[in-house]
Amino acid sequence: MRKILIFLFCCLPASRAGAQADSVGGKKITIVYGGSFTKDETLRPGASIFSKDTRQVQFEHQGADLWCDYALLYQKENRLEAIGNVRLQQGDSLIMNSGYVEYDGNLKLAKAYEAVQLTNRSMTLTTDTLYLDRQKQEAFYQDNGRIVDSANTLTSRVGRYFMVPKKYQFLDSVLIRNPQYTLESTHLDYYTVSKNAYMYGPSTVTGEDYTLYCERGFYNTMAEQGYGIKNTEIHYSNRIIEGDSVFFDKATEFASATNHIVVTDTVNNGVIRAHYAEVHKARDSLFATRRAVSVSLVEQDSLYMHGDTLMITGPPEARVLRAFHDARFYKTDLSGKCDSIHYEERTGITQLIKQPVLWNLENQMTGDLMLLLSDLETDKLDSLKVLGNAFLVSEDTVGHRGYNQAKGKDLFGKFEENELRTTDLIGNTEVVYYMYDDEEQLMGINKTICSKIRLILENSDIRDIIFYTNPDGTLFPEAEFPDESRQLKGFVWRGDERIRSAEDLFEEADNTLALPEIKGITQSIDRDAEPADPDETGEEAGQAQKAAKPAPNPKKPPKPKDQQ
Repeated sequence: MRKILIFLFCCLPASRAGAQADSVGGKKITIVYGGSFTKDETLRPGASIFSKDTRQVQFEHQGADLWCDYALLYQKENRLEAIGNVRLQQGDSLIMNSGYVEYDGNLKLAKAYEAVQLTNRSMTLTTDTLYLDRQKQEAFYQDNGRIVDSANTLTSRVGRYFMVPKKYQFLDSVLIRNPQYTLESTHLDYYTVSKNAYMYGPSTVTGEDYTLYCERGFYNTMAEQGYGIKNTEIHYSNRIIEGDSVFFDKATEFASATNHIVVTDTVNNGVIRAHYAEVHKARDSLFATRRAVSVSLVEQDSLYMHGDTLMITGPPEARVLRAFHDARFYKTDLSGKCDSIHYEERTGITQLIKQPVLWNLENQMTGDLMLLLSDLETDKLDSLKVLGNAFLVSEDTVGHRGYNQAKGKDLFGKFEENELRTTDLIGNTEVVYYMYDDEEQLMGINKTICSKIRLILENSDIRDIIFYTNPDGTLFPEAEFPDESRQLKGFVWRGDERIRSAEDLFEEADNTLALPEIKGITQSIDRDAEPADPDETGEEAGQAQKAAKPAPNPKKPPKPKDQQ
């Protein structure tokens, strides 16, 4: 008779059973439908045992309903074990299916096992074991999980789902798969509504035509747009972009970088360094400023080129480099400066524009416009053109009495092994030259005027001078040569401006730049969170990370061998 009464009680409608539970304390697990009932104090002490008959057993607890085939209810402990085809539903949006659930009504904590599936309106999570904390509105797994939403498929070994902001926090072996890209990470926060991902550990995003690596950054998985603010590197077409902060947007084919930037041209073996740069992929162009310098390999020697602004445009086989506003360049045996520089890969011509000065070994050359021509097959420096007011000066390195000078309308020079060997001055040419004998005794000072002069140089000294077309010159004894005649009209010695190292390319203002602060390295970068939200790298994330097994970090994309 007693068993019949208990059975009838368990089959009461939800309203009556719930009312009795509320009268007890209001937090007790409520029996909605008990099905078949029994008790076995020997095997299950303190448990009420329920099993389905015409339909599943059903329970309710503070806004959540649970259905199962078989249940053990420990009413005194307010604890439930649900077995077989378990379904827990919270409201009209969150549903968890599994083979087995342990539910603690006092903690509002459910532990689900066996093919667990958690779904809401926008995503589905599957795992073997899931902890659902209804008090904190969180779900947690630590033995591999898989999430599918409308845009992406995500997997990780450890994960936590925050229901209110609809955010996942993934740790260890994180992988997002999308038809357009993949994202690998060791620590990733992902919002199921915005589809935004926040990366707090070594992470690699691989798209159709780009690869992003960073150790702290943001990625919009819908727009394929993102940035990195720690150890960031983007492989973008035929360039590798590195910097303290790097941004890119696939839709506009644009990338930019700030602070300590290195842009590597993987095709032409060149590097740009700066503190701000932009890459426009569609136009195959690069813009760099703030201590910007281009470094390229020329005959096993590095050529440095600096300007307030550097611009590189065109496809790899037809690159055009422009440096302007106090442009400078340096190579071991060649350096110079001018207002702007224009170099074209296709022609091998470098133009030095507006007030150029060029130093080759100990020779200083000036003029209105200079052209340096390279051999297109060997890439070696081939020849020089100085157009308008050409002037060549070198110090008298033997007796140190003055300066050897040659001037004319134009100058045409020929290089051998990067050293200027032959120089032709054409049009209204003049020369002042200190002549010494084999014993290095001064023979006199030569001053000559003619229509063309050829200088044969060796080790930066004038070895021979050939005068063409009615030369008019005299070799003066030093004492008879007036001091005011020892400098040709237009003579300017700019030796104190000479660039003797790569560091000489920069002025004091370049070396004392105030770099912008890159925020987010130590703070949260989560712009989806409310301002009051705690740091996403806080205590809970730390605890979850401790629970995770060590996993290999996503590796940076390999650089070409010649850049390593």
